[in-house]
Amino acid sequence: MAMRLLAAVGTLVIGVSVVPGVGHADPAPAPGIGPCATDPVPTHVSLVPKTLEVPVPYPVVTVDPGPSVSAPVKRTTMTLPTNPCTNPCPDLTDTPAPPPSLLERLGLPDVLVSPKPFYFALPPGPSPHTGPPPPAQQHPPTEPGPQSTVRAAPRIGEVREVAKETGANSVNRTDKRWQVYGTDLGISWESAPGEVAMAFGDTVGVGFHPPGGMGQDWRSNVLAFSRNHDLSHGAIFDRMVTDDRCHAAEVLDSRKKDNIEITTIPTSGFAVGSRQYLSYMSIRTWNSAPGTFFTNYGGIAYSDDHGRTWTKDPYAHWDDIFGLANFQVAAMVPQGDYVYMFGTPNTRLGSVGLARVRKSQVLNTSAYQYWHEGSWTPVGGSASATPIVQGPAGELSVRYDAARNLWQMSYLDTTKAAIVLREANSPQGVWSESTPTVSVSRYPELYGGFIHPWSTGSDLYFTISTWSDYNVYLMHAQLED
Repeated sequence: MAMRLLAAVGTLVIGVSVVPGVGHADPAPAPGIGPCATDPVPTHVSLVPKTLEVPVPYPVVTVDPGPSVSAPVKRTTMTLPTNPCTNPCPDLTDTPAPPPSLLERLGLPDVLVSPKPFYFALPPGPSPHTGPPPPAQQHPPTEPGPQSTVRAAPRIGEVREVAKETGANSVNRTDKRWQVYGTDLGISWESAPGEVAMAFGDTVGVGFHPPGGMGQDWRSNVLAFSRNHDLSHGAIFDRMVTDDRCHAAEVLDSRKKDNIEITTIPTSGFAVGSRQYLSYMSIRTWNSAPGTFFTNYGGIAYSDDHGRTWTKDPYAHWDDIFGLANFQVAAMVPQGDYVYMFGTPNTRLGSVGLARVRKSQVLNTSAYQYWHEGSWTPVGGSASATPIVQGPAGELSVRYDAARNLWQMSYLDTTKAAIVLREANSPQGVWSESTPTVSVSRYPELYGGFIHPWSTGSDLYFTISTWSDYNVYLMHAQLED
């Protein structure tokens, strides 16, 4: 499988110790251990990994038949033990480790040379246009969209790590319960009253060996659900969407052909009524340069069975023209009568544009209005969107804070080498100056920064990932007036 080859920021450096979260068993374990008494103190992977996988691409010329027809989706339900430290599937996850290689015995990483096909499709594969007829063409008007008064930059107090959310020794034991050994992102939204969904990116099972998502049982994305409202000990998952015993399912399929479509990555999620939506990006190929990748398009998928199965809408997508189109990486937020779409081009280096659409027309791209120099207009389409925040911006996350009646935006700013936070009185801004929340000086190879919807006015919860250990952590930042 082809994964990202380099980290989001910087090069491999010695990791720093983290402050792990505590579990959800009573009594709470002492500081410095995971949810189970036998867990070691979680730390980021050091400079020398146990296994170093070296992808070796080789060219393959093929005729691209277009999007494949997916096989029937398999879904299962499972009852988990109440005790998070009880392994529900030891026959699947307690397999003995292979004997160490000669290099490992010498204290060196085991080197795996992994041939990877790199496809050249004839003709180039188009974006999907299969399925039902397109929605009726809409002609939204051009309307005023003046900017609001600029806010002061957010003031950030103490920032602490709350919990390791995924992987071995995490508060959710995702390795034992769902064969999620390594994953990233952690994009959350309120999927129902009292419930939050959390979507993850490329996920690896047995044989996982960081840095990065290397290993076996690759799924392009997985999805968890949580009902615990007290985030002070972590976001505790009740369930994940599964397709077998103790196995998280890939919810948005991908073709897994490098330079055609290597993977599909969620970028945001939201609910309108009983329907769940995921914005996602179809990745053509990951690049070797840090923070860069090429997309085919940014699209929207939906689910009408509460996340068990998903449909990629064949028309709700924004094609990537010459690698320059906007809204390839989108953060979509419902508020009032509209869903607002904040977007950047592919890579982590672009500026942020903005669009809006009536909630009833989310899947109809002709109904979108783009914010252009003080107006909401369909004229010019996505290319006309005026930047509301200058780049570089990566892993965009946006939230409307109803308690404070303001908007918050979090993203990776590679010039500041940090996750940053901005605030505004309206989605089009003017947005405040940015304030760092977490820096690469503390978390080398940092990326992410996805805001949890149950953050409050003074307590900001968000997830981060690091390339060095390729898992997700919940963070807490104290916001000061």
